[in-house]
Amino acid sequence: MSLFSDTVPVTTPLERLKNLNIPVTVALSFLVIAIVIAWSVAPQLFTSHSPINGVPANKLLAPSLEHWFGTDHLGRDVYSRVVYGTASSVSSALVAVVIGVVIGGLIGLLAGFFGGWVDVVFARFVDVLLSIPKFLLAVIVVTAIGFETINAAIATGISAIAFFARVARAEVIKTRQATFVEASFLLGGSRGFIVLRHVLPNASRSMLPLAVLQFGESILVIASLAFLGYGDPPPSSDWGLLISIGKDYLKWPWLVYAPALVTIVTVLSANRISRWLRKSH
Repeated sequence: MSLFSDTVPVTTPLERLKNLNIPVTVALSFLVIAIVIAWSVAPQLFTSHSPINGVPANKLLAPSLEHWFGTDHLGRDVYSRVVYGTASSVSSALVAVVIGVVIGGLIGLLAGFFGGWVDVVFARFVDVLLSIPKFLLAVIVVTAIGFETINAAIATGISAIAFFARVARAEVIKTRQATFVEASFLLGGSRGFIVLRHVLPNASRSMLPLAVLQFGESILVIASLAFLGYGDPPPSSDWGLLISIGKDYLKWPWLVYAPALVTIVTVLSANRISRWLRKSH
Protein backbone atom coordinates (compact mmCIF):
# COMPACT_ATOMS: atom_id res chain seq x y z
CA MET A 1 0.00 0.00 0.00
CA SER A 2 1.33 3.43 -0.86
CA LEU A 3 2.20 5.81 1.94
CA PHE A 4 0.26 8.47 0.08
CA SER A 5 -2.92 6.50 -0.47
CA ASP A 6 -4.76 8.02 2.47
CA THR A 7 -6.52 11.23 1.52
CA VAL A 8 -6.98 14.18 3.83
CA PRO A 9 -10.67 14.92 4.31
CA VAL A 10 -11.75 18.26 2.91
CA THR A 11 -13.90 20.32 5.23
CA THR A 12 -16.16 23.15 4.20
CA PRO A 13 -16.24 26.51 6.00
CA LEU A 14 -19.57 25.54 7.60
CA GLU A 15 -18.05 22.34 8.97
CA ARG A 16 -15.10 24.27 10.38
CA LEU A 17 -17.51 26.61 12.17
CA LYS A 18 -19.33 23.61 13.65
CA ASN A 19 -16.03 22.17 14.83
CA LEU A 20 -15.31 25.47 16.60
CA ASN A 21 -18.82 25.46 18.12
CA ILE A 22 -19.58 28.80 16.46
CA PRO A 23 -23.11 29.00 14.97
CA VAL A 24 -23.39 30.37 11.45
CA THR A 25 -25.51 33.29 12.65
CA VAL A 26 -22.78 34.26 15.13
CA ALA A 27 -20.11 34.08 12.41
CA LEU A 28 -22.25 36.30 10.17
CA SER A 29 -22.74 38.71 13.06
CA PHE A 30 -18.98 38.94 13.59
CA LEU A 31 -18.60 39.58 9.86
CA VAL A 32 -21.13 42.44 10.00
CA ILE A 33 -19.41 44.03 13.00
CA ALA A 34 -16.02 43.65 11.30
CA ILE A 35 -17.33 45.43 8.19
CA VAL A 36 -18.83 48.22 10.29
CA ILE A 37 -15.55 48.69 12.17
CA ALA A 38 -13.63 48.72 8.87
CA TRP A 39 -16.01 51.39 7.56
CA SER A 40 -15.36 53.52 10.62
CA VAL A 41 -11.56 53.13 10.45
CA ALA A 42 -10.95 53.56 6.70
CA PRO A 43 -14.12 54.67 4.90
CA GLN A 44 -12.15 55.85 1.86
CA LEU A 45 -11.29 52.24 1.03
CA PHE A 46 -14.95 51.34 0.51
CA THR A 47 -16.22 54.23 -1.59
CA SER A 48 -14.84 56.76 -4.06
CA HIS A 49 -17.72 59.23 -3.73
CA SER A 50 -17.70 62.28 -1.48
CA PRO A 51 -20.13 62.17 1.47
CA ILE A 52 -20.50 65.97 1.40
CA ASN A 53 -20.25 67.16 -2.20
CA GLY A 54 -22.98 66.01 -4.54
CA VAL A 55 -23.82 66.27 -8.22
CA PRO A 56 -27.16 68.13 -8.62
CA ALA A 57 -27.80 66.42 -11.95
CA ASN A 58 -27.75 63.05 -10.16
CA LYS A 59 -30.17 63.87 -7.36
CA LEU A 60 -32.69 61.30 -6.15
CA LEU A 61 -31.39 58.47 -8.31
CA ALA A 62 -32.55 54.95 -7.46
CA PRO A 63 -30.06 52.35 -6.21
CA SER A 64 -27.80 51.10 -8.99
CA LEU A 65 -24.36 49.58 -9.57
CA GLU A 66 -22.83 53.07 -9.47
CA HIS A 67 -24.82 54.26 -6.45
CA TRP A 68 -25.57 51.20 -4.30
CA PHE A 69 -27.97 53.04 -1.97
CA GLY A 70 -29.08 55.67 -4.49
CA THR A 71 -28.54 59.41 -4.16
CA ASP A 72 -30.19 62.06 -2.01
CA HIS A 73 -31.87 65.39 -2.84
CA LEU A 74 -28.47 67.07 -3.32
CA GLY A 75 -27.05 64.36 -5.56
CA ARG A 76 -24.83 62.87 -2.84
CA ASP A 77 -24.17 59.14 -2.82
CA VAL A 78 -26.15 57.67 0.09
CA TYR A 79 -23.85 54.66 0.44
CA SER A 80 -20.87 56.99 0.90
CA ARG A 81 -22.73 59.00 3.51
CA VAL A 82 -23.64 55.82 5.40
CA VAL A 83 -20.03 54.58 5.28
CA TYR A 84 -18.55 57.89 6.42
CA GLY A 85 -21.21 58.23 9.10
CA THR A 86 -20.17 54.91 10.61
CA ALA A 87 -17.15 56.42 12.39
CA SER A 88 -19.35 58.79 14.36
CA SER A 89 -21.91 56.12 15.23
CA VAL A 90 -19.36 53.48 16.26
CA SER A 91 -17.05 55.79 18.20
CA SER A 92 -20.01 57.33 20.03
CA ALA A 93 -21.31 53.88 20.95
CA LEU A 94 -17.87 52.88 22.24
CA VAL A 95 -17.69 56.03 24.37
CA ALA A 96 -21.11 55.20 25.83
CA VAL A 97 -20.03 51.63 26.61
CA VAL A 98 -16.80 52.76 28.27
CA ILE A 99 -18.69 55.22 30.47
CA GLY A 100 -21.20 52.58 31.48
CA VAL A 101 -18.57 49.89 32.14
CA VAL A 102 -16.13 52.09 34.08
CA ILE A 103 -18.55 54.05 36.25
CA GLY A 104 -21.17 51.33 36.60
CA GLY A 105 -18.54 48.66 37.21
CA LEU A 106 -16.83 50.80 39.88
CA ILE A 107 -20.13 51.41 41.65
CA GLY A 108 -21.00 47.71 41.57
CA LEU A 109 -17.52 46.76 42.76
CA LEU A 110 -17.58 49.10 45.76
CA ALA A 111 -21.16 48.24 46.70
CA GLY A 112 -20.69 44.48 46.42
CA PHE A 113 -17.25 44.24 48.02
CA PHE A 114 -17.67 46.56 51.00
CA GLY A 115 -21.41 46.16 51.64
CA GLY A 116 -22.98 47.96 54.60
CA TRP A 117 -23.71 51.66 54.24
CA VAL A 118 -21.66 51.82 51.01
CA ASP A 119 -23.99 49.29 49.44
CA VAL A 120 -27.06 51.13 50.71
CA VAL A 121 -25.94 54.51 49.34
CA PHE A 122 -25.03 53.18 45.90
CA ALA A 123 -28.18 51.02 45.79
CA ARG A 124 -30.36 54.10 46.27
CA PHE A 125 -28.43 55.93 43.55
CA VAL A 126 -28.89 53.04 41.14
CA ASP A 127 -32.60 52.85 42.01
CA VAL A 128 -32.99 56.52 41.07
CA LEU A 129 -31.32 55.90 37.69
CA LEU A 130 -33.45 52.82 37.06
CA SER A 131 -36.64 54.74 37.84
CA ILE A 132 -36.04 56.99 34.82
CA PRO A 133 -36.46 55.44 31.34
CA LYS A 134 -33.09 55.15 29.62
CA PHE A 135 -34.00 57.14 26.53
CA LEU A 136 -35.67 59.88 28.57
CA LEU A 137 -32.58 60.13 30.79
CA ALA A 138 -30.38 60.36 27.69
CA VAL A 139 -32.56 63.17 26.29
CA ILE A 140 -32.39 65.06 29.61
CA VAL A 141 -28.60 64.78 29.79
CA VAL A 142 -27.93 65.75 26.17
CA THR A 143 -30.31 68.69 26.51
CA ALA A 144 -28.35 69.87 29.54
CA ILE A 145 -24.85 69.54 28.06
CA GLY A 146 -25.45 70.41 24.40
CA PHE A 147 -26.60 69.03 21.06
CA GLU A 148 -23.56 67.16 19.74
CA THR A 149 -22.91 63.52 18.93
CA ILE A 150 -20.24 63.18 21.64
CA ASN A 151 -22.71 64.61 24.15
CA ALA A 152 -25.28 62.10 22.95
CA ALA A 153 -22.71 59.37 23.61
CA ILE A 154 -22.08 60.69 27.12
CA ALA A 155 -25.81 60.84 27.78
CA THR A 156 -26.26 57.27 26.54
CA GLY A 157 -23.39 56.08 28.71
CA ILE A 158 -24.85 57.74 31.80
CA SER A 159 -28.20 56.08 31.13
CA ALA A 160 -26.46 52.66 31.08
CA ILE A 161 -24.56 53.06 34.37
CA ALA A 162 -27.30 51.51 36.50
CA PHE A 163 -27.44 48.28 34.47
CA PHE A 164 -23.69 47.73 34.61
CA ALA A 165 -23.70 48.55 38.33
CA ARG A 166 -26.34 45.93 39.11
CA VAL A 167 -24.60 43.20 37.14
CA ALA A 168 -21.20 44.07 38.63
CA ARG A 169 -22.59 44.14 42.17
CA ALA A 170 -24.23 40.74 41.80
CA GLU A 171 -21.05 39.17 40.39
CA VAL A 172 -18.84 40.76 43.06
CA ILE A 173 -21.07 39.51 45.86
CA LYS A 174 -21.04 36.00 44.40
CA THR A 175 -17.27 36.07 44.02
CA ARG A 176 -16.77 37.66 47.43
CA GLN A 177 -18.51 34.72 49.08
CA ALA A 178 -16.50 32.10 47.18
CA THR A 179 -14.26 29.72 49.12
CA PHE A 180 -11.05 30.72 47.35
CA VAL A 181 -11.61 34.38 48.26
CA GLU A 182 -12.15 33.53 51.92
CA ALA A 183 -9.01 31.40 51.81
CA SER A 184 -7.08 34.33 50.36
CA PHE A 185 -8.28 36.49 53.25
CA LEU A 186 -7.15 33.86 55.78
CA LEU A 187 -3.73 33.67 54.13
CA GLY A 188 -3.25 37.39 54.72
CA GLY A 189 -4.18 38.78 51.31
CA SER A 190 -4.96 42.48 51.31
CA ARG A 191 -8.25 43.86 50.00
CA GLY A 192 -6.53 45.44 47.04
CA PHE A 193 -4.82 42.17 46.11
CA ILE A 194 -8.04 40.20 46.41
CA VAL A 195 -9.97 42.70 44.29
CA LEU A 196 -7.37 42.73 41.52
CA ARG A 197 -6.48 39.03 41.66
CA HIS A 198 -9.85 37.38 42.25
CA VAL A 199 -12.86 39.69 42.20
CA LEU A 200 -12.30 41.72 39.03
CA PRO A 201 -11.34 38.80 36.73
CA ASN A 202 -14.37 36.77 37.80
CA ALA A 203 -16.82 39.69 37.75
CA SER A 204 -15.66 40.87 34.32
CA ARG A 205 -16.81 37.63 32.66
CA SER A 206 -20.44 38.67 32.97
CA MET A 207 -19.68 42.26 32.02
CA LEU A 208 -18.41 41.38 28.52
CA PRO A 209 -21.75 40.11 27.11
CA LEU A 210 -23.50 43.11 28.64
CA ALA A 211 -20.94 45.48 27.12
CA VAL A 212 -21.47 43.98 23.66
CA LEU A 213 -25.24 44.23 24.12
CA GLN A 214 -24.88 47.83 25.27
CA PHE A 215 -22.76 48.60 22.20
CA GLY A 216 -25.66 47.68 19.93
CA GLU A 217 -28.19 49.45 22.12
CA SER A 218 -26.00 52.57 22.25
CA ILE A 219 -25.92 52.71 18.45
CA LEU A 220 -29.71 52.59 18.45
CA VAL A 221 -30.10 55.24 21.18
CA ILE A 222 -27.54 57.59 19.59
CA ALA A 223 -29.23 57.17 16.21
CA SER A 224 -32.57 57.99 17.84
CA LEU A 225 -31.12 61.11 19.45
CA ALA A 226 -29.65 62.17 16.10
CA PHE A 227 -33.02 61.54 14.46
CA LEU A 228 -34.59 63.99 16.92
CA GLY A 229 -31.88 66.59 16.25
CA TYR A 230 -29.76 66.02 19.37
CA GLY A 231 -26.61 65.10 17.42
CA ASP A 232 -24.26 66.86 15.04
CA PRO A 233 -26.05 69.04 12.45
CA PRO A 234 -25.78 68.56 8.66
CA PRO A 235 -23.65 67.98 6.63
CA SER A 236 -22.63 65.26 9.10
CA SER A 237 -23.93 61.83 8.17
CA ASP A 238 -24.82 60.11 11.43
CA TRP A 239 -27.13 57.20 10.71
CA GLY A 240 -30.00 58.70 12.69
CA LEU A 241 -29.61 62.04 10.93
CA LEU A 242 -29.70 60.33 7.51
CA ILE A 243 -32.99 58.65 8.46
CA SER A 244 -34.35 61.99 9.71
CA ILE A 245 -33.47 63.73 6.45
CA GLY A 246 -34.80 60.85 4.37
CA LYS A 247 -38.22 60.91 6.04
CA ASP A 248 -38.94 64.19 4.22
CA TYR A 249 -38.56 62.39 0.87
CA LEU A 250 -40.75 59.34 1.28
CA LYS A 251 -41.36 59.16 -2.48
CA TRP A 252 -37.74 57.97 -2.63
CA PRO A 253 -37.78 55.35 0.15
CA TRP A 254 -34.13 54.26 -0.20
CA LEU A 255 -33.18 57.48 1.62
CA VAL A 256 -34.73 55.97 4.76
CA TYR A 257 -34.43 52.24 4.14
CA ALA A 258 -30.67 52.18 3.45
CA PRO A 259 -29.39 53.81 6.69
CA ALA A 260 -32.19 52.19 8.71
CA LEU A 261 -31.31 48.73 7.40
CA VAL A 262 -27.61 49.22 8.20
CA THR A 263 -28.50 50.36 11.72
CA ILE A 264 -30.87 47.44 12.33
CA VAL A 265 -28.46 44.80 11.00
CA THR A 266 -25.62 46.20 13.12
CA VAL A 267 -27.70 46.26 16.30
CA LEU A 268 -29.07 42.75 15.71
CA SER A 269 -25.55 41.45 15.07
CA ALA A 270 -24.30 42.90 18.34
CA ASN A 271 -27.27 41.37 20.16
CA ARG A 272 -26.60 37.94 18.62
CA ILE A 273 -22.93 38.04 19.65
CA SER A 274 -23.94 39.08 23.16
CA ARG A 275 -26.32 36.13 23.50
CA TRP A 276 -23.63 33.74 22.25
CA LEU A 277 -21.07 35.13 24.71
CA ARG A 278 -23.53 34.82 27.58
CA LYS A 279 -24.27 31.18 26.75
CA SER A 280 -20.60 30.29 26.23
CA HIS A 281 -19.73 31.72 29.65
